[in-house]
Amino acid sequence: MSAEMLKGHLDAVLLATIGDEALHGYAIIEAIRARSGGHFDLPEGTIYPALHRLELAGLLASRWVQPDGGRKRRVYALTDSGRQSLVERRAGWQSFASGIDRVLGARA
Repeated sequence: MSAEMLKGHLDAVLLATIGDEALHGYAIIEAIRARSGGHFDLPEGTIYPALHRLELAGLLASRWVQPDGGRKRRVYALTDSGRQSLVERRAGWQSFASGIDRVLGARA
């Protein structure tokens, strides 16, 4: 699947991936790859700027954690505004996908 096709939906994908569990950047990349069945293998250079943008918009909050014996990592979690935005984005996606399906799924 083309990265172009994901444009415009990256923020929603990130919010949905983070969901109710705080995750660090690499875990987010791996979760997206796993959930998409390998269709989305996004580089760090795409993910991290989007995470920072979502944090600046108040949709994510981050904090530094250091697991026992591990290295320090920044983890991201949804804020209340982020949860609300995810609900709205899911509804918008359903409507969009339905319309696209009507056009692309139509048979002559």
